[in-house]
Amino acid sequence: MEKIDRGLLFEQAKMQGVILDDHMIDDFELAANMLIEWNHKINLTSITDLQDIVIKHFADSLTIASLLPKTRFSLIDVGTGAGFPGVPLAIVRKDIKLTLLDSLNKRVVFLKTLCNKLGIQADIVHGRAELVGRNEKMREMFDVATARAVASLPILCEYCLPLVKLGGRFIAMKGPSGEMEVESAQNAASVLGAKHSFTEHRNIGTQSDICRALLVYDKIKQTPPQYPRMFSKIKKQPL
Repeated sequence: MEKIDRGLLFEQAKMQGVILDDHMIDDFELAANMLIEWNHKINLTSITDLQDIVIKHFADSLTIASLLPKTRFSLIDVGTGAGFPGVPLAIVRKDIKLTLLDSLNKRVVFLKTLCNKLGIQADIVHGRAELVGRNEKMREMFDVATARAVASLPILCEYCLPLVKLGGRFIAMKGPSGEMEVESAQNAASVLGAKHSFTEHRNIGTQSDICRALLVYDKIKQTPPQYPRMFSKIKKQPL
């Protein structure tokens, strides 16, 4: 097993207000090695350098840690890919009830293996967000929904907000210019029952040179039953 820079990981997490213990760092090291190993078989990530994994996957995922509920909560990670940000959040928050959602079965197989090795109890769902959002067992069932650069913000709102319960929160993880998308998603958020509460900018990296914009939406009313629409409609006519 390759060794990660434990000091780098500790400091990057500390920048986000997260203090890691040795067991957590061990779990991150295992996750990094599994990501590299499986990436030889299936395309999980273009980021394969250990230091880059620590910063661009692990630390990046932890940027939203301080925005999560302080007590036990449920979170769905929409379009999770190789498990980001959901898996790192589950490593540092043992009280999370985690659901990982992805549309590709090969990634779901990886996620099941990864969570089993890490001892993370997670519901791992193979499906599309616009279909899962219409499933009565999933619809408006989560305290938090999050997604990392999956789509444009109006589309992302329609994928994620139907999954968030009344009083819950949707956190869109965007690049440094992400806040510029807020205006374009104003109608979508309103129609789907949410309001843009605030945006936080977080920096990661050895020079704090990578910026993440976290767009936070709070659910203030139920999503109308006709949403989310089918993918073709969402893509062709975003709200």
